[in-house]
Order: sequence, then structure tokens, then C-alpha cells
Amino acid sequence: QALEQVDALVVPTSPTIHTLEEMNVEPVRYNSHFGYYTNFTNLADLCALALPGDFRADGLPAGITLIAPAWHDAALAHFGALWQQAVPLPLGATHKALPAAGPLPSSPHHVRLAVVGAHLRGMPLNHQLTTRDAVFIEETTTAADYRLYALANTTPPKPGLARAATGQPIAVELWDIPLARFGEFVAEIPSPLGIGTLTLADGRAVKGFICEPQALERATDITEWGGWKAWLARHQSA
Repeated sequence: QALEQVDALVVPTSPTIHTLEEMNVEPVRYNSHFGYYTNFTNLADLCALALPGDFRADGLPAGITLIAPAWHDAALAHFGALWQQAVPLPLGATHKALPAAGPLPSSPHHVRLAVVGAHLRGMPLNHQLTTRDAVFIEETTTAADYRLYALANTTPPKPGLARAATGQPIAVELWDIPLARFGEFVAEIPSPLGIGTLTLADGRAVKGFICEPQALERATDITEWGGWKAWLARHQSA
């Protein structure tokens, strides 16, 4: 219940460091010390990722652990890759540089879905994802040949995304939704929207929201704002 209000819990990976001599004297006691902030993770059916931090002033290592609900492993791994890019540390005591991170593989038990409008975080239909145990992965953009429209007479307000000869990158969020729940999610999508295949800025192809062409004739072209949230913010302040 506490984790429902946050994306993840951040704790020290270890509260202290013991020498080998200390460990030889009281191995059980000091091993339990190391897990002070993390022993509960498995017991509470959570997932966790330990990340290296910078070395302390005395030259000893330190790090943090991110803890999230079960099945959020991919989201933690994505954050971990961003963390290691932002905190360029060597590989332990080797002084070797960390290799560039490659794209994380998609889960075979989930569908990677790009959302562009009312299903974004903080938007009115986001619950259709979260109540089906979908996991937020990242913010990114489409390829540069898409246009975004504010559709007419939709409740709640929704955009329509369409591929075009000319356009620009449009902001999207990627979510992993369990394969077993994907069909019921799609069944809730009203016309003129549907699910197709979108191309992202980095060339990846994912499932995502598309719009029937006839609905765009009465829609407002908002491509220049680059995304639904940006358009709503400017529209509301106008």
C-alpha cells in the first residue's frame, strides 16, 4: 500500500562495511547487518536492483538499491541503465570504463505499448493500464513522420496519431502490459482509435495507438506542440 503512492523505494544497499577479520569473528551477526534494508524484499514479494554509487571519502564503495512491486524488473533495469550513464563510474576497482548500454530486451510475457494521449501518466485513462499490472518503461518519441491531432467530441479529450509524409517526433510513453491482459485492454478502445504498429525515433517498432483517417478531417492539427501534454498545457493557459 505504501508503494502504491511512489514509483520505487530507494535505500542504501548496505548500511555499513565490515572487515574480513570482523566477519570471521561474528559471520551470522554481520551478514544480517548487510541485509538490513533489503532482507524484506523477497518476503514482501517485491523486486529490487542494486546500483553502484561513488566511492566514499575513505575509498570504500557505496551504493543504493531501488525496490518496487513485483514484475517491475524491466522498469528498474531501464532506470539502472540511465543511472549508470548519468554517474559514469569505473568497473569496480579496475578503473575500466563502463561499456555503453544497449537496448533492454522486451519481456516475452508482455506487449510493449506506446501511448500518446489519455493513457499517459497523470491522464484520466492511465488506470486502464495500471489496473492491469502494466509497467511504465520510458518516455521517448516517435519517428519524425507522424502528425498529432486533437480529436473532436471525445470524452475524455483524446488525440489521434497518424503517419504522414511530413511530420515531427511526437512524445510517447512506453508501457509493458501483460500479454494475458492485452486483449481486454484493446477491447476498451473506442472508435476512431485502434492499435497498430508505431516506429520510434531509434527505429524500434512497438504497438501503439493509431487513428482512423476520417476522424482527422474534423480534428485540430497539434503536431507543432510535439505531444499531448504539451498541447494541453498551452491550451489551458491560453
